Amino acid sequence: MIDLHTHSIFSDGDLIPTELAQRAYAAGYKTIAITDHADHSNLDFIIPRIIKVCLKITEKGNITVLPGIELTHVDPRDIADLAKEARKLGAKIIVVHGQTLVEPVPEGTNLAALKADIDILAHPGLLTEEEARLAASRNIYLEITTRKGHCLSNGHVAQMARKHKAQLVLDNDAHAPADFVGPEMATKIAHGAGLTTDEIVAMFANSQKLVQKASA
Repeated sequence: MIDLHTHSIFSDGDLIPTELAQRAYAAGYKTIAITDHADHSNLDFIIPRIIKVCLKITEKGNITVLPGIELTHVDPRDIADLAKEARKLGAKIIVVHGQTLVEPVPEGTNLAALKADIDILAHPGLLTEEEARLAASRNIYLEITTRKGHCLSNGHVAQMARKHKAQLVLDNDAHAPADFVGPEMATKIAHGAGLTTDEIVAMFANSQKLVQKASA
């Protein structure tokens, strides 16, 4: 299993990065990305520290941990520049906190994110057809999430992705040990979103493709 959207104490997660990685490993995960919430205030603080600890954890050989970031609740006009800065600082996985149904994310966030140099648009809520087409054309992955609240729009995201041939990944958006649901529950949640078995297999393979790209 792979989870490319997790949080440590560098934002609102419960665990330091090493324990987060160990909990993921104990739950059966082979790779995670640590993608703490960031804006202009902390981007340059988080990424260098996450890179350092990810290298330390990964070199031990139990689990691969990728340094990433989740741009969160920032003005849509700033997303492209922040993504560029995050990439320059060394983030391997760039996530944008999409327009979830359960938080007041600024209008226009999804569209701005899909025009920027990012990897995953997380929990994009009531994704529009234009946004789904843009995700497909720019090879940006749309997230099916296991996280409470954010998962309310999974079915809609799956439907839009299927219609416009956008690629999906499944993430836990893990903040605590119990958030690593494992393959059986992840598959059930994906089926609950209306995905077929073949689509689920392809979705899990997409996570591996992102890991390979980030590790190149």
